[in-house]
Amino acid sequence: MANATYQREVINQAGFDMLTLCLSQIEKAKEAFVNHDSDLAEEVMNIENRVNALDIKIEKDCEKFIALYNPVAIDLRFIMAIRKMNFDLERIADHAYGIAKYVVDVDKEIPDNLIKAVEFDEMFATIMDMFELVHDAYENKNVKAARKVFKKDKILDKINVNSFKVIEDEIKKENAIIAEALVLFSVVKKFERVGDLLKNIAEEIIFYIDAEILKHRRKK
Repeated sequence: MANATYQREVINQAGFDMLTLCLSQIEKAKEAFVNHDSDLAEEVMNIENRVNALDIKIEKDCEKFIALYNPVAIDLRFIMAIRKMNFDLERIADHAYGIAKYVVDVDKEIPDNLIKAVEFDEMFATIMDMFELVHDAYENKNVKAARKVFKKDKILDKINVNSFKVIEDEIKKENAIIAEALVLFSVVKKFERVGDLLKNIAEEIIFYIDAEILKHRRKK
């Protein structure tokens, strides 16, 4: 049993490592995008290999744990939650990669006024808050922190919905920014998707801790 406890802790630590790595990828991708820093963008794209390797390791370790220890109750919920969280985190890293790729492939710096117009900084700050809440929920089994993620996600949804009209208005003012505006709109959509994935992770943490299934229940 002690060996099972040790293996569970190894998987738990790997989950923390994945969360930390994906947070770093999103932070660097945002900085590269705002500053049009192609070197930093290349770094994000190269680190994607580490993300993929850790993703595979966690998946294999979870499969091994199930095969060797036949987990039940909370241990089984833990493994199920980790696997789903790992999947969502890897997708978050994919979005970071996609943002970085825009910087490398599209040699157009986004005007500051356009970034401000879509409330880009508020969107990113909200994502950082969500990461912090998820980290707290995961590390401290803090269900209250996990539940706060849902309200934060609504902020992202609102900014995302408004961004189309804002960008449309900015293009009408200046047709020359169409290419930059379309890239920005794509990045805003990626950030909105990152928020959805963090919300999924919060759901999995609550499921693991409280054995409560939230999916399909909040559509009221």
